[in-house]
Amino acid sequence: MKKRKWTTTKVIAVGYVLVIAIGTILLMLPISGRSHEPTPFMDAWFTATSATCVTGLVTHDTYTYWSSFGQGVLLVLIQIGGMGFMTIAISALTFTRKKIGLSQRLMMQESVAAPQVAGVVRMSRLILVGTVLCEGLGAVLLSFYYVPRLGLGKGIYFSVFHSVSAFCNAGIDLMGYYEPSSSLITASDSYLVGITIAALILVGGIGFLVWEDIKHWKWHISRYRLHSKVVLTSALFLVVGGTLLMFLFEYGKPSMEGKNLGEQILCSFFQAVTPRTAGFNTMDLNQLTDSSQMLMVCLMFVGGSPGSTAGGIKTTTMAILLLTIWTEFKKRKDVEMFKRRVEGEVIRHAVCILMLYGSLILISSMVICAVEGIGAKEVIFEVVSALCTVGLSLGITPEVGTLSHIILILLMFIGRVGGITILIAFSNRISSIPSKLPAEKIAVG
Repeated sequence: MKKRKWTTTKVIAVGYVLVIAIGTILLMLPISGRSHEPTPFMDAWFTATSATCVTGLVTHDTYTYWSSFGQGVLLVLIQIGGMGFMTIAISALTFTRKKIGLSQRLMMQESVAAPQVAGVVRMSRLILVGTVLCEGLGAVLLSFYYVPRLGLGKGIYFSVFHSVSAFCNAGIDLMGYYEPSSSLITASDSYLVGITIAALILVGGIGFLVWEDIKHWKWHISRYRLHSKVVLTSALFLVVGGTLLMFLFEYGKPSMEGKNLGEQILCSFFQAVTPRTAGFNTMDLNQLTDSSQMLMVCLMFVGGSPGSTAGGIKTTTMAILLLTIWTEFKKRKDVEMFKRRVEGEVIRHAVCILMLYGSLILISSMVICAVEGIGAKEVIFEVVSALCTVGLSLGITPEVGTLSHIILILLMFIGRVGGITILIAFSNRISSIPSKLPAEKIAVG
C-alpha cells in the first residue's frame, strides 16, 4: 500500500503544534515560574499557544508570574511564531550552504504566502536580515526610555523584549514591573515608546512580500505588485480612519482624562494601530466607550496583511470584499483595482475566509456565553482577539474556565496557521473536473 505523502500545509500545521508542545513542557518546569513550582498544564499550554501564535492573551501577568527563564522561553516562542518556523529553518540552512530542495521551498512559499516558489530562499534571507535590523533598531530606540528608568542591564532586556514582541505583533509585555496587567498604560505619555512600538507593529504587519517590493523598487510605488499596493492603501486607510474615529469617540471622556491634546492624539493613533494585531494598549480598555470597543473589534477582525506577523482576515481580504460589493453595485462584470482584474478564485477565497471567521466567532461566543454566563460584549471582544491573534482583552481571560480556555487556544491556533490552511491540511485533494454542469439562476438577497 502506497504511503500518502504529507502536504506542505499539513507539515506547517503540525510544526506549529510541535513548537507549542515543546513550549508547554518548558513552561511547566519549576524553573519557569517565579515561585519555582510547576505551572499547571492548562496555564502553560494557553501561554505557549498565545506566544507561538503571537496573540498576547495571558492567564497570568508575564513579569510577576514567569521567571527570567520562563520569559526567555516566551521570547523564543514569539520570535518563532512571528517569523515562522519554516523561515527560520531555511534561513539556517542557507548559512550552512546546504542545498534546499523543492519540498522545503514549497513549505516556505506556503508559510509566507509567496506567489511563486522562485525566489523564496532569497526572501527568507530578506526576512531574517530585515527582522534583525527592525528589532535591533526598535530595541535601541526603546532603550532611551527604559535604561534611564531601570538601569543598563534591565533596561536593555526590557527594550529587546518589547521590540521583539511589537515587531512580531505578539503584545506580550513586562510592564507588570510597574503595575500587573497594565500593558503600556504607564508609558502612555511617552511619544518615544508609543511611536516606536506602533512603527514596529506596522512594519511587521504589512507582510514580507511588501518588504521585497519596497527593497527592490524603493519609492517607485507604481511598479509595486498589486498585492503591495492594496496592502499599503488598506493599511493607510485603517490607521488614519481608526485614529480619527478613536479620537472622536474618546474626546472628553474619562479614558482621556489628564492628557493634553498631543497625548490624546498619540493614544488614539496607538489604539488604532495595536488591534492589527499587536495586543498592547496605552488606555484602559474597560474605560473606553462602547463605540470605541466596537471599532477595535472591527480593526481586530481585519488584522494585518498576508505573509506577515499579523492575524485577522487580512487587509487584502477586506479590500477584495468591499470592491466586490462596489462592483455589484455598479453592475460591472469584473472586480478591478489599480488597473488590474481580480480573478474569481481569489474572490471565492475571500468570501470563504469571511464566512469561516464569522462562523467561528459566532459559535465560540455562544458557547462561552452559555458556559461562563459573561456578557456578549466581553466574550465577543475576547473571541475576536483570540482568533485574529491580537491579545487585547476586557479582563476576562484569567476568569473563564477550562472549556473556554480550550476554545480560545484552538481559535489562536487557527488564527495563526490560517483557517483555509487548516481545512486544506486535513482534507483530501479533489481533482478538478473539466466538464461543467448546466447553469441555472437562483434568487439571492
